[in-house]
Amino acid sequence: MTDPYRGAVVLTTLMISALAAAHASHAADVNAPPPLIVGWAGKGEIGYVMSTGNVDAKSANAKLDAAHTNGPWKDALHLEALYSKSAAFVSGERWAALFQTNYQLTQPLYVFGQLHYIDDKFSGFSYQGSTTAGVGYIFLASAVNKLSAQVGFGYRNLRPEAYVKDAAGNVLYRIPGTASGNAIVTAAVDYEHDFNATTKLTDKLQTESGAANTLLENDLAVQVQMSRRLALSAGYAIHHNSSPPAGVKKMDTLTTLNLVFAL
Repeated sequence: MTDPYRGAVVLTTLMISALAAAHASHAADVNAPPPLIVGWAGKGEIGYVMSTGNVDAKSANAKLDAAHTNGPWKDALHLEALYSKSAAFVSGERWAALFQTNYQLTQPLYVFGQLHYIDDKFSGFSYQGSTTAGVGYIFLASAVNKLSAQVGFGYRNLRPEAYVKDAAGNVLYRIPGTASGNAIVTAAVDYEHDFNATTKLTDKLQTESGAANTLLENDLAVQVQMSRRLALSAGYAIHHNSSPPAGVKKMDTLTTLNLVFAL
């Protein structure tokens, strides 16, 4: 485990523990749950950077989060895309999708089914796709703090690939490896803290662990509301694979500044 990876996990764990403890004893009016949203709700994010002159480079990223609630059922969809190009070479390309269905057994306890797919051209895997099911628990659901965690079991297919690079490190072409499937254990933590009416912090941690690879993703962001529908978001994401092919780094990080719009 690399030091940056270990530090990010420890920092996230301490942050969630400290904030949850600080607000667990708030008065009942502060911890009153927010109004229940029935139907579809969500947000989209987009960011773009382009430089010209001595260095020609461009980068774009986009996210979409949407959820539908109907009685004890909740369906959630997450989509994300990243594309980076420097001169004539693509330096980053990632497509990911996650769909999850929850059924609320009691107020804090729910069961879920999840589909997850990642196509990251520079992770050392041509794809990783999983199907899982499990149980989750909502620890906090107030107007100020929201905290939930879940664990599950399932099955994952993945396909590693090797890269042939030029002297500058640009990928010239890829050599696909042998696809494999194995059982996995999954865990996730989802936290949100509203500092005030316009500023909030979100942190989403998810891991999938199996014999072939352990995938960990952490997405930390601070969002500042500018109007009823528009906001700015500064984010820091970590993507870590424990067993990529030789010559591929285990961890990628991504820092973003995005425009957020409510759906």
